[in-house]
Amino acid sequence: MSTGNRPPVRLTPERTALVVIDLQERFRGLIHGMDQVRERSLRLIAFCRQLEIPVLVTEQYPRGLGVTMTEVREACRPFTAIEKMTFSCAGDAAFNEALRAAGRDQVILCGIETHVCVYQTACDLLRDGKQVALAADAVSSCRPADRDLGLQRLRDVGADVMGTQMIMFEILREAGTPAFKRVSALLKN
Repeated sequence: MSTGNRPPVRLTPERTALVVIDLQERFRGLIHGMDQVRERSLRLIAFCRQLEIPVLVTEQYPRGLGVTMTEVREACRPFTAIEKMTFSCAGDAAFNEALRAAGRDQVILCGIETHVCVYQTACDLLRDGKQVALAADAVSSCRPADRDLGLQRLRDVGADVMGTQMIMFEILREAGTPAFKRVSALLKN
């Protein structure tokens, strides 16, 4: 991971929010590795909810692209999606208000597509002074090459590219705590 002169993100539960980008029914059979993206995203959602870390869910043009996947909606009960037309979540006023209301300056991103909505969201959040951690095993695109290019570009612009397990262990910091015990089942591969 190349971070240039800046220190890497050190995620903390008090400063972190999870953003689940556009995991919609219409994309279920189109995204490369969608089963893994869905499973890892659900794991992150469960982890964050156990630790009272805010979870924001977006939908890109749901009238045309369908609603959020049933599993994600159920994992986020009570469920509210932020509908958007902009590719960047941060280009949407409702998203920005929800993130402001959460009061968090560290953002974990998961969802689709890596080279479009995830990438543009990360760029805008970084420009806004947020620290961005990308769950690399919980993002993808229709084409693997687009996913790979998106991941490389995200590294280049300063996002910390991590795995879901890495993110969870970083937030926890140590074993044996009450928080660790609550989420220990989610830490297994």
